[in-house]
Amino acid sequence: MTRTMEHLEKLVGFDTVSHRSNLRVIDYIEGVLQTLGLRTTRLPDASGQKAGLYAETGPGDGGILLSGHTDVVPVEGQNWTRDPFRLTPEGDRLYGRGTTDMKGYLACMLTAAERAAGQNLREPLKLVFSHDEEIGCVGIQQMADTLAPLLGQPRACIVGEPTQMQIATGHKGKAAWRATCHGQAGHSALAPGFVNALHLAGDFMAELRDLQAWLERTGARDPGYDIPYSTVHVGQLSGGLAVNMVPDRAEMRFELRHLAADPADEMAQRIAEAAERVADPYKGTFPEARIELDQTTAYPGLDVAEDAAVTQLARGFAQTELTKVAFGTEAGVFDRMGIPTIVCGPGNMAGQGHKADEYITTAQLDACDRMMARIVGKISN
Repeated sequence: MTRTMEHLEKLVGFDTVSHRSNLRVIDYIEGVLQTLGLRTTRLPDASGQKAGLYAETGPGDGGILLSGHTDVVPVEGQNWTRDPFRLTPEGDRLYGRGTTDMKGYLACMLTAAERAAGQNLREPLKLVFSHDEEIGCVGIQQMADTLAPLLGQPRACIVGEPTQMQIATGHKGKAAWRATCHGQAGHSALAPGFVNALHLAGDFMAELRDLQAWLERTGARDPGYDIPYSTVHVGQLSGGLAVNMVPDRAEMRFELRHLAADPADEMAQRIAEAAERVADPYKGTFPEARIELDQTTAYPGLDVAEDAAVTQLARGFAQTELTKVAFGTEAGVFDRMGIPTIVCGPGNMAGQGHKADEYITTAQLDACDRMMARIVGKISN
């Protein structure tokens, strides 16, 4: 594991919080892979401050694709007792932002590339490094059109989000919205004569809670998840300037996390109809009363059969049990591109993901390195 830990130390040292550039870490990864002789293609975003990277080694099409994201969540407001952007080994734990989510897997990817570069491969090893996953799988969706012809048709894709090295065959899809509620400004002494934007927001929130209750009662169910049904969650609400003023604008942010059997388009239509129901009674006195819905992010879910070829192939690589995960990943994007995909990576998301003093254990990294060795062995002569 020496090389993996060396790579992890370098990777953690780059502050790649999503609102910052990731170009320095891409420079490092690209430099390592080009030195090994891998063919690389950089995929910059429109701003020029972010980039993804594709790399491959070996002949022909097919092969195995490994994928991970380079960005991490912020550390501000968290009570870190160690430098988050410096790898700190203590016993069997390696502390630092991104060690679990998911630079530990990226380090294992680089070690796998080093191993593959020294082998006579009969199938290619393909690597994807993305950006802006933490803000809604944005980067990989921006990369997809350019990436598709480069990828060809791998036999399998393994997205290395932390699953404690179990093989995740499913996760829910997600869509998030901003709802802007428009009412009338006025003096609070005359409040009943105006349309209060916060009241619109409150009525709309009640509709969303009703939708959640409906999904729990009659929506699709999958016992593989801790919460076995689709969920609607309101995370932010703001509006108003002062207590003695009727607010003419309020903003709410909410999300839907849906099972594959609850199509996102159908759920979006129900939400749009709810917004209309709320606004309609107010239009008699204020025709401009309305709720505007803007979808801010969305990504597809993943639902792979236990007997699928990719699942069985992954069982041979990871040699662990099957699971499903509550959090979203980029796997649904690869699956939608027609690439058989599962999720399997080192670390404990529930225990360490997005938390202060994030760490990964050396045992988890070792297990991932052993999986990578089996992958390289599978595609070697």
